[in-house]
Amino acid sequence: MPASRSGLLGDGDSWAGVRAVVGGLGVSGFAAAEALVHVGARVTVLDDADFEALQHKATLLGELDADVRLGRGATARLPADAELVVVTPGMPPRTPLLVDATRRGVPIWGEAELAWRLRAPAAASWLCVTGSNGKTTTVRMLDAVLRAAGLDSRAAGNVGTPLSQVVMDPTAPDVLAVELSSFQLHWAPSLSPRASAVLNVAPDHLDWYDGSMDAYVRDKGRIYDRTEVACIYNLADPVTERLVHEADVVAGCRAVGFGLAAPPVGAVGVVDDVIVDRAFSGDRERSAVELASVRDVTPLAPHTLADAVAAAALARAHGVPPAAVRDGLRAFRPDAHRITEIGTVAGVRYVDDSKATNPHAAQASLTAYRDVVWVAGGLAKGASFDDLVLAVADRLRGVVLLGRDRAVIAQAVRRHARDVPVIDVGDDETVPTSVMDRVVEAAAGLARTGDTVLLAPACASQDMFRDYGARGDAFAAAVRRRAGD
Repeated sequence: MPASRSGLLGDGDSWAGVRAVVGGLGVSGFAAAEALVHVGARVTVLDDADFEALQHKATLLGELDADVRLGRGATARLPADAELVVVTPGMPPRTPLLVDATRRGVPIWGEAELAWRLRAPAAASWLCVTGSNGKTTTVRMLDAVLRAAGLDSRAAGNVGTPLSQVVMDPTAPDVLAVELSSFQLHWAPSLSPRASAVLNVAPDHLDWYDGSMDAYVRDKGRIYDRTEVACIYNLADPVTERLVHEADVVAGCRAVGFGLAAPPVGAVGVVDDVIVDRAFSGDRERSAVELASVRDVTPLAPHTLADAVAAAALARAHGVPPAAVRDGLRAFRPDAHRITEIGTVAGVRYVDDSKATNPHAAQASLTAYRDVVWVAGGLAKGASFDDLVLAVADRLRGVVLLGRDRAVIAQAVRRHARDVPVIDVGDDETVPTSVMDRVVEAAAGLARTGDTVLLAPACASQDMFRDYGARGDAFAAAVRRRAGD
């Protein structure tokens, strides 16, 4: 079969014998390979890593007759007979495997695109969310609201469960609440959501984009392409509105704003501590429909309230009644490491927001508190911290830094908050637990009664920890040890 034919494949076509290459054997790569084997493709999986967990996955796929090649150089060249490449999110376009595929005209899909092609003809609607921050919380809130409306909803995509795994499940849901990263959107040429949202856009993952903010923004905007009912944009973020206007949507699709102020006609917002809808109500020119109280949102902070309003807008675009928005938000509880209060020790509150892995997320977290000892550092991913420090300087009691790129943050603090004390605990990658003990000790020394010690690193975690969850767990454990628990 010529490579061009694979660009047309969908659920109704025969996949038998299609030579598919999967780049990467992480969570989504394994799901993609398993799905492709199930539909009859001849699958080769390539991953430059070679550790025990991958070897176990390789064994499982090998039993299904997939050819799995692990170890250094595995992605250096595309197999000569490849007709399709399915790429996992962490693999940038400059990877030799993908450069080779592009040169040879072999189609490249992300795992989300594969799932879209494999879905059944009468498949669930996709309500899709992207943004630099707040994606997971918004998707989880949306899923809770959809369930409160009596729908069989699944949260999937970048939120945890791979989309190709969901669409291959014979017990098909009614609707999917889908989190998509810019990486996934980069390789999604035909995805067509029922409703879509860009929550916000701020510098992140610029290392993946070779420093190009424009390329990163373009990929975020791809979520709006081919949207059917409503493109949800942030009234406080002009970039998101511009992306809506530039999108190639289905005829009749509407642009719907969301925000934390009284909404104009065609938007969802907040009036007198009530989330209200002036976009999907019958008489939106003269009145607004009450959806929920802001007190229904947990935890309540400006950025989590914005996430709730965006989730409400997406749910209303899907026809969910107002009462379900209220009930779903009341039922929602955030995942761990998202503004998670650990406890109070000697009059100082300790909060774990390890999920704040870029400056924009850290700023949203820091502005939720008045007097803060900020714990930050890790892998900066090419980010700058000047704007962040400028925005929160008056809140900082002190700063405790750890991780590989901590010096970049320290320099920003020296430039814009010179009087704020900074303690550098280092980047001992061999004993990360002891590093967190030093972090908590240093923070406690800077804090006063009534202050908050906030882990909002503004950086990725993999320089010292398995992931942001392990980093947050280490912080919480160090706090508990200090408390004597």
